[in-house]
Amino acid sequence: MSPESLLFAAPGSLGATIVACVFGLLIGSFLNVVIYRIPKMMQRESDNYVAHELGKELPHTDRFNLAVPRSACPHCGHQITALENIPVISWLVLGGKCSACKAPIPARYPAIELLTGLLSALLVWSFGSGWTGLAVLLFAYLLLAMTFIDFDTQLLPDDLTYPLLWAGLLVNLNGMFVPLHDAVIGATAGYLALWSVYWLFKLATGKEGMGYGDFKLLAALGAWLGWQMLPTIILLSSVVGALVGISLIVFAKRARDKPIPFGPYLAAAGLIAMLYGAPISRYAQTLIAQG
Repeated sequence: MSPESLLFAAPGSLGATIVACVFGLLIGSFLNVVIYRIPKMMQRESDNYVAHELGKELPHTDRFNLAVPRSACPHCGHQITALENIPVISWLVLGGKCSACKAPIPARYPAIELLTGLLSALLVWSFGSGWTGLAVLLFAYLLLAMTFIDFDTQLLPDDLTYPLLWAGLLVNLNGMFVPLHDAVIGATAGYLALWSVYWLFKLATGKEGMGYGDFKLLAALGAWLGWQMLPTIILLSSVVGALVGISLIVFAKRARDKPIPFGPYLAAAGLIAMLYGAPISRYAQTLIAQG
């Protein structure tokens, strides 16, 4: 199969699905870097800004981005070699331990790689490996990165939410998923929906129920899927959030008063809506009509 025929293979192509899975494993390895480094990059930038405003020496002057420095063991500083960086396989071969100091390597790293690979396969199987499939992969990868960053830090970085928003508008210039006017209204309505909830909750309780990143994420989902899908996304995110929240409290003994980020549930709802939003919406409308 030529590269051209592979790129534009129809949904359900086994060859394209396998390639997508392998590609997803590699992207998952990179997402681990994104998830770990972007919050640190934000913190370093904030530290330098505060120091600059106070006229103090900048605390961070070394290069630190998604490419530099090379990945290394946080315990002993051993730089990860190419053979030690093969998705999933290297972790299994190393027994989940650093080759130098034998410190444990969290299982989350290969889990994210495997999740990204399997999700990539599912999306290409569903949407094909043409431009629509490639767009959906970008959509999924950004959501995966934001999910784990928000879970770790309760932050949804602008460096990820804004590209997702603009990409949603761009892919819909010619109506790839929804007409452009539906995408623009979706972005606006998505932002204003959670912005309104935020202020109503704050006025009623004096507390902040969510962050501005959640507004931007729902705006981005509206840009990709249109305003008609927003009620479905909000409903799905509430259901997923309730199920996960209850599970964390019951099985992980998470304190009831400990904040649970909403971004991961919005991201999960966005992926579900991308894959199954239309039949879910039709089913909900049927239930409402029958009721």
